[in-house]
Amino acid sequence: MKQNYNTLSNRPHLAVLTTDGFQDMEAIVPIGYLVNKGADITVIGPKKGRAKAYNNDYELIVENEVGEVSIDDFDALLIPGGKAPAALKEDESSVNFTRDFFMTGKPVAAICHGPQVLAAAGLLLGVITTGVSKIKSELEEAGAIYKDEELVIDGNLITSRVPEDLPVFVKAIEEALVTNPVD
Repeated sequence: MKQNYNTLSNRPHLAVLTTDGFQDMEAIVPIGYLVNKGADITVIGPKKGRAKAYNNDYELIVENEVGEVSIDDFDALLIPGGKAPAALKEDESSVNFTRDFFMTGKPVAAICHGPQVLAAAGLLLGVITTGVSKIKSELEEAGAIYKDEELVIDGNLITSRVPEDLPVFVKAIEEALVTNPVD
């Protein structure tokens, strides 16, 4: 039986890690989908304030700096793609948060360029993953086994390549939250 997210005591809480340069659909579609399923979302990043998409005028409000939150506050981590992951992988607090969160075994979902943050955190050795084809060599250099598939799940890691993969990506995040219910 699937968990009902509409029950307040069972509402999963996701962190969305991003900054300026995120890809609009890769952030907004998962946020909208999961909020409509009853999840709570908190956007975190290196600095509070408005983060702008690289491909249009869409913005997200970064509510908390990465250093202001605890991994214990969240049930899953989402890293949208675009140009933002290139900045995030250079931010020590974002890389450390990603590493520490991944090590809890809770679901971590990354799409497009998002896996770059996982590579920078040293988390991909022997891990099967995907991402936009432009980062294939970067992921393989970090020890990942790259698959050019719309969805790759390896343990607690959920990865997809591009906006066209969003339907299976968001369903996989939902399923991970059902499989790993919130206490």
